[in-house]
Amino acid sequence: MIGPYIADFLCAQKKLIIEVDGDTHDLKEDARRDAALLSFGYHVIRITNQDVMQNMDGVLTLVLTQLNQMADRWPHPTPNPEGEGQ
Repeated sequence: MIGPYIADFLCAQKKLIIEVDGDTHDLKEDARRDAALLSFGYHVIRITNQDVMQNMDGVLTLVLTQLNQMADRWPHPTPNPEGEGQ
């Protein structure tokens, strides 16, 4: 959870949230939610269900392009809490 919100997909390293929206989304509520998430320092990409089903290559290109343009939050990946693999 981020504040009171649950994200569809989150890349914590980049503070990127990906929301997959169906036809029933309330645009005003989505705008309020996006503004709140932005205030927490997150960037939101909204993708339609239709794009996921019919244009997955385009969706993946969009996500990868956005990730490549964003700075990492940490200099190294978060270490395994068990200490394995170090």
